Amino acid sequence: MHTGHVLTVQGSVVDVAFPERLPAIHTILCTGRQNDVILEVQAQVAPGRVRGIALTPTQGLARGMTVVNTGKTLLAPVGPAILSRMFDVFGQVIDHQPAPEQISHRSIHAAPPPLAKRSPISEIFETGIKVIDVLAPLERGGKAGLFGGAGVGKTVLLTEIIHNMIRHHAGVSLFCGIGERCREGEELYRSMQEAGVLSDMVLVFGQMNEPPGCRFRVGHTALTMAEYFRDDEHKDVLLLIDNIFRFIQAGAEVSGLLGQMPSRLGYQPTLATDLAQLQERIANTQSGAITSIQAVYVPADDFTDPAAVHTFSHLSASIVMSRKRASEGLYPAIDPLQSNSKLATPGVIGPRHYHLAQAVRQTLARYDNLKDIISMLGLEQLSPEDQKLVARARRLERFLTQPFFTTEHFSGLKGRFVSREDALTGCEQILNDEFSSYPEQALYMIGPIDDVFEKMAHEPDTKRVAGGLT
Repeated sequence: MHTGHVLTVQGSVVDVAFPERLPAIHTILCTGRQNDVILEVQAQVAPGRVRGIALTPTQGLARGMTVVNTGKTLLAPVGPAILSRMFDVFGQVIDHQPAPEQISHRSIHAAPPPLAKRSPISEIFETGIKVIDVLAPLERGGKAGLFGGAGVGKTVLLTEIIHNMIRHHAGVSLFCGIGERCREGEELYRSMQEAGVLSDMVLVFGQMNEPPGCRFRVGHTALTMAEYFRDDEHKDVLLLIDNIFRFIQAGAEVSGLLGQMPSRLGYQPTLATDLAQLQERIANTQSGAITSIQAVYVPADDFTDPAAVHTFSHLSASIVMSRKRASEGLYPAIDPLQSNSKLATPGVIGPRHYHLAQAVRQTLARYDNLKDIISMLGLEQLSPEDQKLVARARRLERFLTQPFFTTEHFSGLKGRFVSREDALTGCEQILNDEFSSYPEQALYMIGPIDDVFEKMAHEPDTKRVAGGLT
């Protein structure tokens, strides 16, 4: 095992001298009084000299300290035993439980699946959530962006998708927290535990207080675990990343620390390459698929920001959470007009689904345009045709709400998984005014459209109306 010594320490950047053979790029080095400072080689800057980025805090590190060349890259644990556990970027457990046994380790640096092994067929990943499956269908093996601020139900939505993935697709879910607050990680762990889905998922965190090198690599650690379940266990994997912008931000910090010339708005010159190396490993193959949902922060709501532009180029769907809909109690609070999917074409989802989704959007968009008139003049001042359209749109809005399995103990409502076909049938019947005589509240928080009849039977005080808005 080769050893060297520390030459310079500049924050998270450490230069190391090796009198003999230089370690390769991405090799892990150990130094410090107890070999507890871990470095990853980023560059060979001169004969006998390498530059590394620290993956752990560098407090106590000094010039002249011995550095050990491990000869290995960063490794991630893989195997069935990692399920229900929480790890850091090094594959060490952070859930205060004994380390898992009977596991193997793999390098986090891997190439994307070759084109010959990828599945060329675009398939829909059915979430069981009506508003997503109808208006913004997700692609199996694709990437979807989740846009939303705090308090709009983002974590609840992610938890429900994880639940449905495990229960209805017999798959595995991985949550990767990049730059997450420690509090949010703890809350997520407990919510998954309470929802009963922790046994089929893995959590990996590179927390906000970690060095940028750690946050930059934690996504690769999670992907390596996901690739094991896809390629070796032949399972479909749901990979949730929160937040992909923090990954780009960590890359910019690493680039700046290494002295690279910044590009536009201070981002690293290798922004496109860094992001592609992560995103292109998320794919569906003939043995399984990794489907990813990624929370995306858009700096200052500027969609021309380089981070946003490069992220959008990889996404196949966008799910936008709406604070206004959350305030109206329309859960899941997904904006039906802002959310979209590249799969929403007749050739992929079929002509019927495509035309129904277009009709739903047009109805809701027209209602949105009429809201100002209604607030100023009242509903009675609209034409009879517009009044019918408003009633139709309000019923659609309420039908697209849904009780979740993961919130049963809060709402008291039994969770429902709704197939895409049932969701389309319900929208079609509402658009055809087949439920115009039913109160709009009868369509609120139900599963398939047939639940209306059961709800009416259990609520005898609710009366049918002749197309009104009650």
